[in-house]
Amino acid sequence: MISIFYFMTFITSLVLSLIYIYEWHKHFEVNISLIFTLIPIANLGYLFAWNAQTKESYILAVKIIYIGSCFMIFFINMSVFRLCGIIVKRWVRTLLFLISLLMYVGVLTIGYFPVFYKRLFFQRNENRIIVAKEYGPLHTVLFVYLGIFFICSLCAILYSLHRKRQISKEILHLLILPEAVTFLGYVGTNVISKHMEITPLSYNLAQLLFLLIIRRMSLYNIDDTVIDSMVQTGETGFISIDFNHRYLGSNATAKTILPELNTLRVDQSIDSYESLKDNISHWLAHFEDDNDVSKNLFVKRNPEDEDDFQVFDVTINYLYIGSRKKGYQIFLRDDTKNQKYITLLDKYNNELEEEVSAKTDQIIEMHNNLILSMAVVVESRDNSTGGHIKRTSDGVKILINEIRKDNKFNISEEFCKDIIKAAPMHDLGKIAVDDAILRKPGRFTDEEFEKMKVHAAEGAKIVHKILKDTDDESFKIVAENVAHYHHERIDGSGYPEGLKGDEIPLEARIMAIADVYDALVSKRVYKESMSFEQANAIIMEGMGKHFDKKLEEYYIKARPKLEEYYSNL
Repeated sequence: MISIFYFMTFITSLVLSLIYIYEWHKHFEVNISLIFTLIPIANLGYLFAWNAQTKESYILAVKIIYIGSCFMIFFINMSVFRLCGIIVKRWVRTLLFLISLLMYVGVLTIGYFPVFYKRLFFQRNENRIIVAKEYGPLHTVLFVYLGIFFICSLCAILYSLHRKRQISKEILHLLILPEAVTFLGYVGTNVISKHMEITPLSYNLAQLLFLLIIRRMSLYNIDDTVIDSMVQTGETGFISIDFNHRYLGSNATAKTILPELNTLRVDQSIDSYESLKDNISHWLAHFEDDNDVSKNLFVKRNPEDEDDFQVFDVTINYLYIGSRKKGYQIFLRDDTKNQKYITLLDKYNNELEEEVSAKTDQIIEMHNNLILSMAVVVESRDNSTGGHIKRTSDGVKILINEIRKDNKFNISEEFCKDIIKAAPMHDLGKIAVDDAILRKPGRFTDEEFEKMKVHAAEGAKIVHKILKDTDDESFKIVAENVAHYHHERIDGSGYPEGLKGDEIPLEARIMAIADVYDALVSKRVYKESMSFEQANAIIMEGMGKHFDKKLEEYYIKARPKLEEYYSNL
């Protein structure tokens, strides 16, 4: 039964340490990490001690056990001081650790010198062991050392509860418990049970309590969060609030902007603080209603001079610990200069809008003319008789007018304008094709056709470079798609990507019909123009193979207008 107890306390300590590893963040106290490392080792020592078969193996297990006794109290105290906001000087930490180390060196003398144990009697009888110990002077020193540590940490906690506002009372109350259960585990074993050590169980309880502490501690560790590293520049105020509207902390800048924060205690509800109801409580209510990043303006006026004021941009979003939402972050950034500048700009807003609109229209017109001129230059290198870009643009317009009558494709007016405007750019990539191929008066060889096919992808690159700085994102996408994919076929046999079906953008599918139709009914260096009947037969045969079958009905409706248009050229 006792063996099972030691086994279960060891397994429990391992499980709790694994939970700590799962919860671990880089801002967790390193001393707590060491505590979760040492406890499974110490509990393993208790398991080995109970199952020891010889005196030598029992002594080895005892030495493992005392790793916890000698060092655990040191790391617990260091974590307490750190969480209480008490800075322990480096030389003091080093000295205390060396004392703990010397205590453990004394433990290592067991079996060799009568310093820690004067005598040790060991006997194993079937399923139990009989151990009698006569303690040496160093064992007494160790217990005094443990008692001093316990008193020091208790005093630190009580001092922080009384004097420090920026330390969570909840954490301070919790800190007392692992100290107490660990100390009682050391000194209370013989009182509670003469046959079994309760220290391993006290270690498990300490682990549980520290898990509760770190879960809450991560909310208050303002100095170690990424957000705080941004706000400690002195220019941005930062406030942390949990989901229960309890104050978690703030930086010095925030306390300057909102002096009420200096008297607000950590964990105090801001909703109960009258002077904060009109700002922080109001901001949070607005954020919770929108359930998204919220922005507000906070105006702080000088009570002695109404014309002297500051305007702060208030941004609220969620406070994350790892990937979990734990509360709210409030950022306060001085935006006075910007707001005054915006006010000044508002006075001249109408005049500026008119002037900018006129200039913008002029720039757009120049830009469009430049693109059209580039398309004409490229066309002049081709083996067509000229006018291809204008004819295909007009062909696209005729098709679009039919498509939007019933609007089964749910296209917008903006899309219609964009594709008509983009049509002249569809063959810009031919500028990258060698003249010998581009102007060849006849059919291409396979090798020549492969070189000719690069114009689609090159055209998309050229269009992207021309339009990369435009604000008209929808037009840029349409223009790139028209240039890139107008030679794709609905059955996937086209180029350059071999797209099929609806993978091909709608604008490219429309452009393909207009482009092929013009090539068929127009005269080229290497061929005469086809009759409308011949061209129509080829287009209809290509529906569902080359062209989108869903566009067939619109082509049929547009056919009379296309024939009328080309007849009048």
